[in-house]
Amino acid sequence: MNGNSIVVDTNIVLYLLNGNYKLAKQLDKKIIYVSFITELELLGYKALNKSDRIIIQNFLNECRIIGINKNIKINTIKIKQETKVKLPDALIAATSQFIEIPLITSDNGFNKIKNLDLHLFEI
Repeated sequence: MNGNSIVVDTNIVLYLLNGNYKLAKQLDKKIIYVSFITELELLGYKALNKSDRIIIQNFLNECRIIGINKNIKINTIKIKQETKVKLPDALIAATSQFIEIPLITSDNGFNKIKNLDLHLFEI
């Protein structure tokens, strides 16, 4: 992975927060972007305790969170029409495409999406 910036999928954040050293080393010194949908997925988890919420919020405070806009909506619709990926994944991919920054994930389902600069992380 080259470049200084990366969009991270929700699963990558979870691996990172659970102490995956290999991933932490790979993301070290990178500017990390997250889609607003990742923020919602992380903080919206029903069983989240106060300590975990603080850890997640502190991590998100260090990231650049990308909200929804017209172009991301259009790309998301296109992705949904062309593939069978879930809506959150389509939003994350469309965000990566819009800001023209690679996406890292461990979800092979993203392989179905055309014109996505994808980096698959193997656990």
